[in-house]
Amino acid sequence: MKVQSILLPLLILLLPFTTYASAPPLSLKNLDGVEQPLNQYIGQGKWTVLVIWAEDCEACNAEIESYDFFHEEHEKDNAQILGVSVDGWDKIKLARDFVKRHDLSFPNLVIEPDMADLQKLGLENFVGTPTILIYTPEGEIVASQAGAVPIDIIENFIKDWVKK
Repeated sequence: MKVQSILLPLLILLLPFTTYASAPPLSLKNLDGVEQPLNQYIGQGKWTVLVIWAEDCEACNAEIESYDFFHEEHEKDNAQILGVSVDGWDKIKLARDFVKRHDLSFPNLVIEPDMADLQKLGLENFVGTPTILIYTPEGEIVASQAGAVPIDIIENFIKDWVKK
């Protein structure tokens, strides 16, 4: 499979990832503590941009609202955002406060901040937050990027992928 970088000319770091034919076999808790399988979101006929964030991440706080804008613009059509907080269940109040402070409209789940769980998302290595993963409408992971990625780059990546 050909791995494509989201930021072709400005590649910060391309992360190795595990390929799944469908959504990763993983369930995470939502902010209310209810288990949610990832295949409820990934591989359901829409592009899914998974944003891994942390409440105390400066870049996450600076960029998360642009991802919310992307979600609101595309959720009825062909793409959606799914947030995953690495704050862990011990810091759930901080994660809830982050979502409330930014008035996020996209779903957010919580993962424990350990490599074993993060690898289940498709990452071989986790550098930090934010990290962006892009899944096709069929649930195949096709790109990952450490660091914030502007929404126009994500939109162009999806458009270029569809043209293939």
